[in-house]
Amino acid sequence: MQNDDFNYLPWNTELLLGKVRVIQAIAGRSGAKAMNAPLMEAITHSKFPEDKYQTTTIVNQDDAIWGTSSFVKSSAEDGKEEFSWSSMVLDQQGVVAKQWQLTPKSSTIIVQDKTGRVLFNQDGELTEQQINQVLQLIKQNL
Repeated sequence: MQNDDFNYLPWNTELLLGKVRVIQAIAGRSGAKAMNAPLMEAITHSKFPEDKYQTTTIVNQDDAIWGTSSFVKSSAEDGKEEFSWSSMVLDQQGVVAKQWQLTPKSSTIIVQDKTGRVLFNQDGELTEQQINQVLQLIKQNL
């Protein structure tokens, strides 16, 4: 966002380096977003330092219910407004999902350290134990 306007820029995975990061790769469906909402709430409440931690949400707009593409984009923009410190990627063609071989209609959570090394990778809804594991990995690697 720049001056309350959305500014779309090309994105690549090199932008993921430098901070401990949770990547939430989700299908452009409300059910996929809801799958790991408890983790996102726990991260928000943890108030990790913005200079060392960032959440990146990658929304697969290509995996949306037919006719809802504009709603998916609007929802992503609303999320960026609410959590301006987070990184939001709107993947119109589903490139990330194809390259990373993600499960359709789902949510994948990836934790990486500041060098880009993957510390955790889980598809689907996380258990309470997995949520705690993710929070501990973030704290240990800040």
